[in-house]
Amino acid sequence: MRIFFSEDHKLRDARTELFGGELVSPFEAPFRAEWILAAVKEAGFHDVVAPARHGLETAGKLHAADYLDFLETAWSRWVADGYRGEAIPTSFPARRMRQHPPKDIDGALGYYAFAAETSITEGTYAAARAAMDCGLSAAEHVNAGASAAFALCRPPGHHAAIDLYGGYSFINNAACAAQRLLDLGAAKVAVLDVDFHHGNGTQDIFYQRGDVYFASLHGDPVDAFPYFLGFADEEGTGAGLGSTKNYPLPRGTEFAAWSAAMDDALRRIAAFGAEALVVSLGVDTFERDPISTFKLKSEDYLVMGERLKKAGLPVVVCMEGGYGVPEIGLNVANVLKGIAS
Repeated sequence: MRIFFSEDHKLRDARTELFGGELVSPFEAPFRAEWILAAVKEAGFHDVVAPARHGLETAGKLHAADYLDFLETAWSRWVADGYRGEAIPTSFPARRMRQHPPKDIDGALGYYAFAAETSITEGTYAAARAAMDCGLSAAEHVNAGASAAFALCRPPGHHAAIDLYGGYSFINNAACAAQRLLDLGAAKVAVLDVDFHHGNGTQDIFYQRGDVYFASLHGDPVDAFPYFLGFADEEGTGAGLGSTKNYPLPRGTEFAAWSAAMDDALRRIAAFGAEALVVSLGVDTFERDPISTFKLKSEDYLVMGERLKKAGLPVVVCMEGGYGVPEIGLNVANVLKGIAS
């Protein structure tokens, strides 16, 4: 299996994250990608290549043009206005307030953010572009005939919506991979999100479309980030009605219940007629992840990969979450070993 990895992920090296009322060292940091890369190599996956450079043509079909312009210029505008720290929004257009993009960068941050924990830093945009390139290159590799590819994306992307960032996500890498597969000839594609946190951005992007099936297994939003999307009654609208399926699961969910939900999602994806599968792979479902509450064990990820292989579809795996413990590398490697078995 080919691994697409960009050293430019290191350009995203934030110092601050708002957590528990404090500015702390971010959970989403460069060491994550390094741990994962080392583990997949140790597991025998040595075909590691840099992604091809891509423009914004694919991302432009998914994200609003003004939002992409904002991402490109946010840091320079922040610095030009004399701010000394990292860019963190302080004001949001909440209920019954006017929805318009302020000219002031402090206001613009709140307009385009749905959460305040994710700061924008000097290298954020370049790293987000590189992560997008990994997803697009993996999709192109699978389209060319490979059975599977792994995009070691960092920063992650599944929280990035049509015109919103947050949850460490800026450009939606998995959505870009799915769109690229469609542009290259697939009639229908599925995105299966197995991160602990709901893929609100991916759902937002495809909610009104009938060519992408989106299924997400995640912590129940009544008590898990991102809180305001990912409920079981969200099924799509318009042309997308019936093409979204959410599996909100309670705190402490173990693999038996989790895997039953995944099996149901894979059955629905097969019935949908998907010709390729994009997996938003978060291993923050691990029992010792510091910001999640599921109880999956390292050996469960091998079974997960084996079941993904049995789906019988070409697979593009895009890296999402998994934090703070060295086992994130082992858990990712186990998923890839299962797919490659």
